Amino acid sequence: MTDVVLDHSRAERIGLGEAVLCDAKTVPQLVAVLDQAAELGLPMLLTRLAPAQHADLPARHATNLDYDAISCTAFLGRPALSRGSARIAVVTGGTSDERVAGEALRTLAFHGQAALRVGDVGVAGLWRLQARLAEIAEYPVVIAIAGLEAALPTVLAGLVPGLVIGVPVSTGYGIAAGGRTALHSMLASCANGLVTVNIDNGFGAACAAMRALRAAERRNG
Repeated sequence: MTDVVLDHSRAERIGLGEAVLCDAKTVPQLVAVLDQAAELGLPMLLTRLAPAQHADLPARHATNLDYDAISCTAFLGRPALSRGSARIAVVTGGTSDERVAGEALRTLAFHGQAALRVGDVGVAGLWRLQARLAEIAEYPVVIAIAGLEAALPTVLAGLVPGLVIGVPVSTGYGIAAGGRTALHSMLASCANGLVTVNIDNGFGAACAAMRALRAAERRNG
């Protein structure tokens, strides 16, 4: 017997919908989660749902999920309606960061939040970032995703006025393997006010970005 207690009032309480981390769950546990969500009519975001897990789900669930294999995310139920023009930019250093960027973008999309996607602007070719910098600076919140030495968030936080949320990525090898170098680099940044989330945590960065925007809305509303 699998005990499942879904947080069905989370959206009303904090403005962010129920989300389920899948990578440590068995398929029977996931089935129990999806059965209860379907019974409640509860829209849900699933993160780190591996393709093998998705393939092993019974058809009644697999066919009802909007699944994206790159980001390993799925929507159960219809995402929220778009809230208008994009106010969050999701910026990555390289194409190796796509899974984490996808998790952030899908989390935003599930909550109806449009976003600008800026890819492959790492500091190894600084001209690529310079070419997009004026555009990025227009956004009140920037999610900056990078691996290896993870200089991108520090550079952005020194150049744009908005809130910069750094996401260290586990991409790398040698001393950079596992993302700890990237994490330590962001935590040790001298850029004023750079905020950092956990390694590979695109979901957490997206939630932090939405909380910041909504706090500003409440203050100005």
